[in-house]
Amino acid sequence: MPMKGNFPASVFKSFTLLAVLLVSSLGASPPASAEDAITSLRQTGKAFASVAKTVSPAVVFVQVEKNTRPAAMQFKRSPFGDDEFFRHFFGPGFRGQRPLQPAPEEHVVGQGTGFIISKDGYILTNNHVVGDADKVTVKLQDGREFDAETIGTDPQSDVAILKIDGSSLPMLKLGDSEALEVGEWVIAIGNPFGLSHTLTVGVVSAKGRSGVGLADYENFIQTDAAINPGNSGGPLVNLNGEVVGMNTAIFSRSGGYMGIGFAIPVNMLIAIKDQLLKDGKVTRGYLGIVIQPLTQDLAESFNLKAQQGILISQVSEDSPAAKAGFQPGDVIVELDGKPVSDVGQFRNQIAMTTPGKTRSVSVLRDGKSKQIKVAVGTLDSEAQSPAPGQPASQTKIGLRVQTLTPDLARQLGTDNTSGVVVSEVEAGSVAALARIEPGSIIRQVNRKPVASAQAFNKMISATPKGSSVLLLIEKDGYARFIALRMP
Repeated sequence: MPMKGNFPASVFKSFTLLAVLLVSSLGASPPASAEDAITSLRQTGKAFASVAKTVSPAVVFVQVEKNTRPAAMQFKRSPFGDDEFFRHFFGPGFRGQRPLQPAPEEHVVGQGTGFIISKDGYILTNNHVVGDADKVTVKLQDGREFDAETIGTDPQSDVAILKIDGSSLPMLKLGDSEALEVGEWVIAIGNPFGLSHTLTVGVVSAKGRSGVGLADYENFIQTDAAINPGNSGGPLVNLNGEVVGMNTAIFSRSGGYMGIGFAIPVNMLIAIKDQLLKDGKVTRGYLGIVIQPLTQDLAESFNLKAQQGILISQVSEDSPAAKAGFQPGDVIVELDGKPVSDVGQFRNQIAMTTPGKTRSVSVLRDGKSKQIKVAVGTLDSEAQSPAPGQPASQTKIGLRVQTLTPDLARQLGTDNTSGVVVSEVEAGSVAALARIEPGSIIRQVNRKPVASAQAFNKMISATPKGSSVLLLIEKDGYARFIALRMP
């Protein structure tokens, strides 16, 4: 009998046939029928409908009213014309015009959305919805209307709390935005264009969006669930009907939906809500540093092997950071053992830290790792109003600078007279492309203090073509590092 290896040929043939049958039986199953696919879609639709039934009763229509008088006055020409005599009495702005009458008071009506978070009538919405309204009215899905009182607002995060008089009201459960994943289904419910209780469905497109420019403190959830004007303040919920965010804004070139919406994460809402209800205001943590992204050019200028972390460009005097030993040029790489890579995220983490709490920050200084313990302070906002200097000398990077004198320092609102003032920036130059502006103070060149315009020009001229020069620039009281490639 012919053999295949150690087996007779007939046995080998039987095994081969059995293997073919097994592979066929274990292979891909036949495609699902159209009926199965439709059944699956029906189940998905039922899930959305179930969430809508659960959530909608606690979503409210917010109508705001305000009486306002425009700042502009109506004028008509003076019969005396544009006369120097009258400008002497009425000031240099007099142009032969006189008020005709005050602009009439206007009654402005706006609208938005909110959602009830307690049975006794506390409601979350956006600060930009209620603002400084004279009257706020809340309408429920069942037709009931209530006059609402604004309990607290936080313009920096765009959050507000309303209160209506009621009991056993429908309410929404607050979820956990940290557990939310990109790609997860979410549902937005609100009143776009006044169309009450409109439901739209999408997914989480991204998390941790900051630098959008909508609020001082941003950590947005990005979603493609359709959000339009009037949705502001409404809930973004998961398939369990739990609030994971509050719809706040859209990115649009037309004023309508373009596939990008932003929601404040519910964990931030909870922290702000708790402070507003307890203290009537939000107290934020503060270190006293100015931070900026660590670009590839900056990483190379600081001789860092990896572009990881964020850069400290300024440390305020007598601040918690100064007392803890932070220095300009430190690169923050970890906060409490967790990697740091985003300026907005780090800023939010510090801001939401209870003042007095100690946090551990890992920094790179001159290429060496250093651990710093810092007690977080309380944030106080301050305003600065600098004024530009006058032209003096110019460099090949497109800057005209002059030595910072005590008089110029006073005009710029600083006590530090070390450095040079940028008085002119040439259009299209390297400096212009780096967004350096007149009125900026250049404190350092390549980590060395600069004492005069002449010294600055000499340091710039000594930098070889094609290499980077690192500038420490201060503007409006805030400093940042800029790495310029020499032309």
